[in-house]
Amino acid sequence: MQAPSVGGVMLPRGNGETVRLSRGASLTDFAEKINANPASLVAVMMNLGEMVTATQSVSDETLQLLGGEMNYTVQIVSPEEEDRELLESFDIEFGEDEGGEEYLVARPPVVTVMGHVDHGKTRLLDAIRKTNVVAGEAGGITQHIGAYQVATEVNGEERRITFIDTPGHEAFTAMRARGAKSTDIAILVVAANDGVMPQTVEALNHAKAADVPIVVAVNKIDVEGADPTKVRGQLTEFGLVAEEYGGDTMFVDISAKQGENIESLLEAVVLTADASLDLRANPEQDAQGIAIESHLDKGRGAVATVLVQRGTLRVGDTMVAGDAYGRVRAMLDDKGNNVQEAGPSTPVLVLGLTNVPGAGDNFLIVDEDRTARQIAEKRAARERNAAFAKRTRRVSLEDLDKVLKAGLVQDLNIIIKGDASGSVEALESSLLQLDVGEEVEIRVLHRGVGAVTESDINLATGSDAIVIGFNVRAVGRAEQLAEREGVDVRYYSVIYQAIEEIEAALKGMLKPEYEEVELGTAEIREIFRSSKLGNIAGVLVRSGEVKRNTKARLLRDGKVIAENLNISGLRRFKDDVTEIREGFEGGINLGNFNDIKIDDVIATYEMREKPRG
Repeated sequence: MQAPSVGGVMLPRGNGETVRLSRGASLTDFAEKINANPASLVAVMMNLGEMVTATQSVSDETLQLLGGEMNYTVQIVSPEEEDRELLESFDIEFGEDEGGEEYLVARPPVVTVMGHVDHGKTRLLDAIRKTNVVAGEAGGITQHIGAYQVATEVNGEERRITFIDTPGHEAFTAMRARGAKSTDIAILVVAANDGVMPQTVEALNHAKAADVPIVVAVNKIDVEGADPTKVRGQLTEFGLVAEEYGGDTMFVDISAKQGENIESLLEAVVLTADASLDLRANPEQDAQGIAIESHLDKGRGAVATVLVQRGTLRVGDTMVAGDAYGRVRAMLDDKGNNVQEAGPSTPVLVLGLTNVPGAGDNFLIVDEDRTARQIAEKRAARERNAAFAKRTRRVSLEDLDKVLKAGLVQDLNIIIKGDASGSVEALESSLLQLDVGEEVEIRVLHRGVGAVTESDINLATGSDAIVIGFNVRAVGRAEQLAEREGVDVRYYSVIYQAIEEIEAALKGMLKPEYEEVELGTAEIREIFRSSKLGNIAGVLVRSGEVKRNTKARLLRDGKVIAENLNISGLRRFKDDVTEIREGFEGGINLGNFNDIKIDDVIATYEMREKPRG
């Protein structure tokens, strides 16, 4: 029934009925649900002191405030539920094995390795899959999400185990929060010489929240001061009681560095899976699963590492992953070999998607390309509306201290670009969890994979955002545009460093003493090999000048391949020189670093003291 409401505006009054709305819904969406005129809802919002247009996406709080004023109960539909309803409208069931018990076949367990920083998570994975990932990492912190499958023998039978390699507990939780229940078992790595540390407890709580069994790997038993018994005692306080003490948690003493007892750890994972989990899936249905990691490849376009959870994924299938879709053109296994199909618990690299899906996005196979496109477009629109619903006010990082002192409540707008979706996701999740009081909030305007582009700088210019480049740099004219427009672009190669610096800025404490000044860039045209000096880069200096004994980084396709290098040798023809200017050719020796390719760019810089304002 129609009845006068606030300020004499005519609108339907509810009787406490529930109205279901998605995140980022507009007043028009609300009006359609209650059969009202959107203009009347705009008037009600004005009377409540908020200026909102009829088609503008509004926050959950605004929708609930409006609902309360009109005697309706507003229920915001969760993204997972919304996605389920979207798929149901296409007659697709996600997350269920089709058929009865007779269709289910045993599948390998999926394992995540967790633990305190520097306790040897990466080295353990390194020992397990016999490849070196440690060398390519900055600060010893895993920056990408990947997945690998290994085989071990238990009771004379070959058993496979899939490992998911995450960049931190935040990404593990972020993927879980999006309905990506990807992990069956967690390996908790604890150093025998350090014992239980704060992040060990954090990792333990994340694993318990995910309701997954835990196997404890007591690492560094070969190090002086190692005390595995002490670790067992400490973890008893957190509810992990070793089997030898009458509990049900398997503890394995290992040395990842020496490769000791690795097989025993794998056996413990298989035995734990057999004892407490029923790991079966139907390999005959259309494939479903999650995207673990994705990035843009210069030659192959968008590539995504996906974990098949049920069904069998085949080359030629039409896939939807988050808001990306496409026909699977090729699949590679974790060793880089081409494969035609992948069954349950198998990780593969997929080529053929239109764009880069997010870490933790669900993927599924559909019959028609048109259906895939419609699902992807609806998901993209939903994400866009949810992003628009967040309040935005303009502020830049350097002005933040003044803004806080002036007593203004502001949002800090951030644009994040990184080399892989897993890293971007983990960084965004960590930044959004920063708690610095009510004066200021962080808002991520845009996040993406790939180098910082002109469009990122233009977006930052229009919204007073700062740009964070994580293991990527600005390409083309983006750097000059940022300088001209005064956009603050910050580059990082370690997640913790980015978090600490933003947190310091939010607390009004950011007073950098030094700033990085780019000196020059040189493009590698040829590579000369010397038995005494290693690889020498024959270069053409593109901008500025390259000086001997300055710091350098190596860029490949706009991505940072190596940091903190040193220009240890500089030559023009046969002469040693101290600098080479723009437009001239010469030879550069990067000391012990030899992983260089033609078309790579060497960017040199120095740290200069920044005057305090």
